[in-house]
Amino acid sequence: MQNIRSFNGKTPQIGKDVWVDPSAVVIGEVRIGAGSSVWPQVAIRGDIHAIAIGERSSIQDGSVLHVTHASHFNPEGHPLVVGDDVTVGHKVTLHGCEIGHHCLIGMGAIVLDGAVVEPYAILGAGSLVPGGKRLGSGLWMGSPARRVRDLKEQELEFLDYSAQSYARLGKAYLDEVV
Repeated sequence: MQNIRSFNGKTPQIGKDVWVDPSAVVIGEVRIGAGSSVWPQVAIRGDIHAIAIGERSSIQDGSVLHVTHASHFNPEGHPLVVGDDVTVGHKVTLHGCEIGHHCLIGMGAIVLDGAVVEPYAILGAGSLVPGGKRLGSGLWMGSPARRVRDLKEQELEFLDYSAQSYARLGKAYLDEVV
């Protein structure tokens, strides 16, 4: 597939039942876990460091996922890690950060180098997480993102519902193509 490409000797590893839309681009050292989905116009570029996306996670339309290379400014660089059961909304930018399991990253949000979003967090649409910031569980909103409150029981349930729903939808797309 032209949209899934090797770079510098590294080839994307795509798990079982993963939907990658033909208009999305996945390049280099990228691992996508089983049941995940990558939607139209997404760019996942593991060309200068590694990207790992867990199982049943969805990367929605127009999102950009990239990394930071190792240099004298940052000897380790910043890989990108997205946990299991994560919903990444439309037009999100994730750059060299870590997103824990069972998170929802709202549309248009930006999460920068070295930032960590811990499990069971919702980051509101349009929010900015500055480099190096750590967000615990709960609802976060704003630019820069600030904690608003604990998640309600219904919101916690929605995190898994959203992940499972996109896993089913991705499988339906796969079934249409195969």
